[in-house]
Amino acid sequence: KFYKAIRGTYEVDQFKLKEIEASAAINEKLPAKTGNENLFQIFSDGQSIGYAYLGKAPSKKKEFDYVVMFDNDLIIKKSKVLIYRENYGQQIGTQRWLRQFIGMSPASEVNYGENVAAISGATISASSMARAVNRVLKTMKILQEENML
Repeated sequence: KFYKAIRGTYEVDQFKLKEIEASAAINEKLPAKTGNENLFQIFSDGQSIGYAYLGKAPSKKKEFDYVVMFDNDLIIKKSKVLIYRENYGQQIGTQRWLRQFIGMSPASEVNYGENVAAISGATISASSMARAVNRVLKTMKILQEENML
């Protein structure tokens, strides 16, 4: 599902991933950790086409897998819930709701219920996804400041 999301978002058939792993000292500062095959730079035809952060976030009783994809300027191109493991709250996986994150950058602040709409019936998962995207954005900002991106 991760590879399919990349193909669809960047409109490429062939691509290569290069994992970005921060040093232990930098990783300690990061709200969203690197090093467990979480953060990748994406290349197609030898050119960088963007970045992808693959993570997990808590839902009511379990976790869901998500990906946040960025262009080369670290602007969110797309976010996607890859695997959702609960019976309730699947609304967070709709592109209609996830579209709110498109265009956000490391300078953006995600505030659930303010600049990201709340979802009744999916409060825990929706607020968890909003917090996860916020952590990823803050992580990208730190990595950018550390000249790692």
